[in-house]
Amino acid sequence: MNQPLSSDTDRRTQTQRLAGLFRRFMPRDGVLVDAEDLRPYECDGLSAYRRVPMMVLLPETVEQVQQALEVCSAERVPVVARGAGTGLSGGALPREDAVLLSLARFNRIVHIDPMNRVARVQPGVRNLAISEAAAPYGLYYAPDPSSQIACSIGGNVAENAGGVHCLKYGLTVHNLLEIKVITIEGEALTIGGQGLDAPGYDLLAVLTGSEGMLAVIVEVTVKLLPKPERAQVILAAFDRIEQAGNAVAAVIGAGIIPAGLEMMDNPAIRAAEDFVHAGYPTGAAAILLCELDGTDEEVSELIAQVRQLLVDHGASAVRAAKDDAERQRLWAGRKAAFPAVGRISPDYYCMDGTIPRAQLAHVLKRIGEMSAEYRLPVANVFHAGDGNLHPLILYDANVPGELERTEEFGGRILELCVEVGGTITGEHGVGVEKINQMCVQFREPELVQFHALKAAFDPRGLLNPGKAIPTLARCAEFGAMHVHGGKLPFPDIERF
Repeated sequence: MNQPLSSDTDRRTQTQRLAGLFRRFMPRDGVLVDAEDLRPYECDGLSAYRRVPMMVLLPETVEQVQQALEVCSAERVPVVARGAGTGLSGGALPREDAVLLSLARFNRIVHIDPMNRVARVQPGVRNLAISEAAAPYGLYYAPDPSSQIACSIGGNVAENAGGVHCLKYGLTVHNLLEIKVITIEGEALTIGGQGLDAPGYDLLAVLTGSEGMLAVIVEVTVKLLPKPERAQVILAAFDRIEQAGNAVAAVIGAGIIPAGLEMMDNPAIRAAEDFVHAGYPTGAAAILLCELDGTDEEVSELIAQVRQLLVDHGASAVRAAKDDAERQRLWAGRKAAFPAVGRISPDYYCMDGTIPRAQLAHVLKRIGEMSAEYRLPVANVFHAGDGNLHPLILYDANVPGELERTEEFGGRILELCVEVGGTITGEHGVGVEKINQMCVQFREPELVQFHALKAAFDPRGLLNPGKAIPTLARCAEFGAMHVHGGKLPFPDIERF
């Protein structure tokens, strides 16, 4: 009985000692150590996995971030950076022996430059707030994740987030000019530049999507785009999911790049319609939302072309939004699909894989077959234009073994994506959720290089350890267990 007590006492003593070091320069309310203060930070949007951090820091200035990282480096304490906590892969999952560094107070828009069409913002600024600040100048920020009302731009950079308009306008990495970061040693670096290109290696692309494993972001400069003269959405209903998948390939194959091309199957349609009342046809097996934007004449021509393509590929009904209010309502249903599904199931597990568009029909059929095999319903909502799938597996965590069955099902979906020439993630990142499937996606020499890159930025492995890149030992164990039908769990994570 004495040994665990001694261990707990030592841990508390260590925590209090570190807290004392941080309180020398942090705001009065910027160091959290009490259990009730730490609980809100125990998970991100992947709430199936939870850990309570050792402590939480809430810095307000770049200098405080630098000092905090210097202390962590000197004390060899792991650090997990956190934005808004909306991530869906466990990228911001804390560790019991780590400091959780929240950038929530870095929420200021530093400067909007309408002449150069850029915005400098702090990492805690909400995605949607950038477009709201740029709107008076006729500008907006293109990447629009479904969580854009809440997610932060720092988290978007860390996960390389996309959104419904990423087909035409790209992911976060395509809409950045410059980021300012702090290394684990407290050194400030500026990555990228204000011009169209920057000298040297493309470290901006390396840092984007690095999931907080290389450095901590403290400022972001994004590109702004002029609002198009006209944007219009077409809704097409299909009697079979395969028809909708083939219609997507037909639109892209015709050389048309919509601003957005989204697909929802019947369970997702019914859930979203009941929640938002967007005007979706609840009897359809699938719907496509296709947005065209540009000049008035260009959009009119594209609407006619796309309408014909959709009809030719089996659409049972096609209609275009009459005005911008209806266009916004149609998109509201799509963007609310995740919470809408949450209303009809005790829990859901959101997957994120990307496949070649030509494989859409095949992969959707296989997901349906696996759904029956695992006895778990699936609602499909995804960025059809670029093949980024978001199957939502419905389950009940209160049923013994159901979460584990759901995880296995999700892993098989990701492995199916790799099998058909795709990837295990499109925009949610790897985090802890997909770390086993990294062993399927990549070979040993590639993983070795990933670890070498990590070591170049963070030689002691203190930034967000245990995320995104599996160890070779883990992959060897996963491969052995996979052959025998087992799985590699996360035994140190509290599961709900």
